[in-house]
Amino acid sequence: MASPHPSGILIRPDIPICQTDLPLDSYQPEFQPYAEEYLALPDRMAASVLPWMDGYLERAIDEIGPELTLLAHYYMGGEIVKLVERYGGTVADSYQLAREAVLHPEKKIFVESAVHFMAEAIALLAAPDQQVYITNPRSGCTMEMMAKAFMVEPAFDALHERYGDDLMVVAYMNTSGRVKALAGRTGGAVCTSSNAGAIMRWARAQGRRVFFVPDEHLGRNVAAQVGIGEEVTYLLPAGHDGADVASLSESEQALLDRAELILWGSFCGVHTVFRPEHVTYWRERGYSVVVHPESPRETVAMADGAGSTRYLWNHVMQAPAGSRFAVGTEGHFVRNLKEQAVLRGIDVVHLADMPGNEAAGCGCATMSRNDPPHLVAMLDLLRQGKAPDINRVLAGDVVDEITGYRDRLDADARAETAQSARRALERMIEITEAAS
Repeated sequence: MASPHPSGILIRPDIPICQTDLPLDSYQPEFQPYAEEYLALPDRMAASVLPWMDGYLERAIDEIGPELTLLAHYYMGGEIVKLVERYGGTVADSYQLAREAVLHPEKKIFVESAVHFMAEAIALLAAPDQQVYITNPRSGCTMEMMAKAFMVEPAFDALHERYGDDLMVVAYMNTSGRVKALAGRTGGAVCTSSNAGAIMRWARAQGRRVFFVPDEHLGRNVAAQVGIGEEVTYLLPAGHDGADVASLSESEQALLDRAELILWGSFCGVHTVFRPEHVTYWRERGYSVVVHPESPRETVAMADGAGSTRYLWNHVMQAPAGSRFAVGTEGHFVRNLKEQAVLRGIDVVHLADMPGNEAAGCGCATMSRNDPPHLVAMLDLLRQGKAPDINRVLAGDVVDEITGYRDRLDADARAETAQSARRALERMIEITEAAS
């Protein structure tokens, strides 16, 4: 039987936490004692894990006080999403998370269980008296890893030298603050999967050439949405630099010069698994297919609908009882959606779950680096006034996802980066709110 929490949220004690244990040496030294306790628990069932977490979280939240808020992305797995909700935090998509500090100036400490670029987006918009922490700074994004500033900037420099002020950068939220700053410096904007159409329509209205970084698939899908054809779209595979652009053949240069949209060829490993045959399989069995627009263009074109995590959640949850959906996005999200949808008489399956094919495991592996010990340790150390500096997120921070090494800008460079990146984020918000 589900056990009630004072918040009213029910947690079934027999639900296993879909989280692979991390090796002890993958935790930063200050977090290892908490990890040892977690690893010593008899199992990973909610009945074992939640009381252990509550023992720390309840005290920390009580002592830190109302200035604290917990944040998580829809893709977070295990019981972290439920814990964030029942302790008054927010679980949302990247657009809503980015605005949390602005919308809640009364909150002074934000602790995020998600990936680094999301925490940095909050920090870019935060006031000077607000602090942002991430439970695991090595929680990165495979798409963003293929579009680091040191990779993108040489290609941007070559394109800017060629096209001058005719070039505008539109940076997907899944980028570092340093890449978002390129968008700000060129009069461009940030976008998310929920507002990419509105941002691209705005960009086209400026009459300038758009360099879209980093997701090739979202770029192609939003281009089709706003009427940009493949004949005026050019792909730069991730890894191109200034020399590569300069050494293009004459025919490639002609295609590049004709392009209205130039795509950086990064992608999300979670969403590239979805293929047209998945759509066909589930549709033949009476399921409506909805997918995230980071999926390949041919899959999105076949689906019954495509949109952000918020769109996918609302589209399914607002459907009538008896509806059936195959959902193509991150695995944790689909499991959480399925759990809630069944209460409304709605059947949900993961799009990649078909015979002879494996779904994307527990979902986003890098997001899952924010496991229960990380949340517990972060809050308990904050309570003690011993929060590790490596977990503090400032504008322009870059963390190596393997070693944990952080490159932090000096104060002047950080201020310059923050100003440009913030300009691009604020432009996104202005366009999005006007469109809605």
